[in-house]
Amino acid sequence: MTTESEVREVMAANDKGPPMDPDAQEASPQQLQAARAQGDSFGRAVELMIGSATLGGGEQPAGDYLVAVAVELAEGMYELDRGGLAWREPGDANAHLEIIVRDRGDGRFVPGLSVWVMLIDDEGHEVGDRVHPMVWHPLAYHYGRNWRVPRDGHYRLRVRIDPAEFPRHDRVNGRRFVAPIEVEFRDVVIVTGQR
Repeated sequence: MTTESEVREVMAANDKGPPMDPDAQEASPQQLQAARAQGDSFGRAVELMIGSATLGGGEQPAGDYLVAVAVELAEGMYELDRGGLAWREPGDANAHLEIIVRDRGDGRFVPGLSVWVMLIDDEGHEVGDRVHPMVWHPLAYHYGRNWRVPRDGHYRLRVRIDPAEFPRHDRVNGRRFVAPIEVEFRDVVIVTGQR
C-alpha cells in the first residue's frame, strides 16, 4: 500500500499533475491551502478505507489523478427506486470492487467521472468490463460495484477514466481532467464471498 507521504513524494519528483497556481484569478493562496487540507483529510480516509478493506488495495498516480483500489466481499446497498431508497442484497455477486479517484494536485475526491474497470484473471482471460457508478460511503466516496468472479485468485484490474465532462472554474488551475487515463493494478487478490 502506498502511503500519503509516498504519493506526495512521487508527485514532487514527477510533477505532471494539474496546476495549483496561487496567483490565478479564482484561487487565493488561502483557498488552495484549504483545498489541500481537504485533500489531506480525504487521503487519510482513503488510507483507512484501503486498510480496513477485507482484502486490501493500493493507490497510484495516473495523469491528473491519484487512483486507488480496495477489494471487499460483495455487500448490499441502497439504490433509488421510484423516488425512494430500496435496499438491494448482492444477489449472486461475490466481490465488491471500489475505485477511489482523487485530484493529484490537491488530493480531493473527484466526483462525476465515468469510471470503467476491466477485470482480468490470472490466465489472461477477461472476466468483465463494467462501469462503476459513484457510491456514497460513510468514510469515503468512491466508484464501486459488486461483481461475480469465477473463483478466488489473483487478478489484474485495468481502470479507465474518461475525460471529465463537468465545467471547471479558473483559467489556469481549471486545466485538468482532460485526457482519458488508464491505470492497471496487478496481482490484486480477490477472495469471493458476501458480507
